[in-house]
Amino acid sequence: MTVLPAEFARNVRRQVASVLCQTHDSHIGGGYSSADILAVLYTRILHLSADRLKDPNRNILLLSKGHIAATFYVTLACAGLIPKEHVQLHLQDGSNYAGHTRRDVVPGVEMSAGSLGHGPGIGVGMAYAKRIQNLDGRVFVLMGDGECNEGSVWEAAMSASRFSLSNLFFIVDRNRLQSYGSDEQVMRMGDLGQKFSSFGCRVLDVDGHDYTALERALQPAPAEESRPTAIIAHTIKGKGVSFMENRLEWHFKSPNEEQLRQALEEL
Repeated sequence: MTVLPAEFARNVRRQVASVLCQTHDSHIGGGYSSADILAVLYTRILHLSADRLKDPNRNILLLSKGHIAATFYVTLACAGLIPKEHVQLHLQDGSNYAGHTRRDVVPGVEMSAGSLGHGPGIGVGMAYAKRIQNLDGRVFVLMGDGECNEGSVWEAAMSASRFSLSNLFFIVDRNRLQSYGSDEQVMRMGDLGQKFSSFGCRVLDVDGHDYTALERALQPAPAEESRPTAIIAHTIKGKGVSFMENRLEWHFKSPNEEQLRQALEEL
């Protein structure tokens, strides 16, 4: 039976809260803002299975905001791409399940992350490789809005437009909060959709917690399009738990036992 995106996302949020309570790791706020996007990708769009992870014609998701590693590992487990018990290996000594995602050692992780701004350029290379090798499948890059402070993001958008990479989708988790404040306080990014459009992208603005809107936006670009797509997904940091929503400190904090109980009740 196909899992509905809402149920998938709810399960991810519940498991992430438990894992981060145990490991005292951070980034639950940004993980929760991305959870619905990931849910739609893994239940409706990517069509991945454990035996297709090396298929050159597969769809590819690059997690450029790799600091939400715990959320991503739980997502991979819920999608059946890694064993469910592996989420308990997060941050354990000698484990491959590090605080930033690592390629080759965790199935389903397509790029090693850490420094922000790398995913879009890697996505351009992968999408272009698919084009010149006549391979099927699209490339999706999930990044944070704070990540868009990096100039490499805009170089990638410009290159993607130059090479008419209609098989490339940039997805911006637009929760408007980054490490040390709101985007307006830190860098004043303004209208990200306008910026991506000025670099030659087809731009779609969506509610990043509306499963139907996300699924519609993530469909293949119309046949007449020869541009990359940038989806600006407007989200809420900490979405789903009242005391985490739109709270900057949940970029860094992990829930204690009492907060875990409250979060699980709300979810």
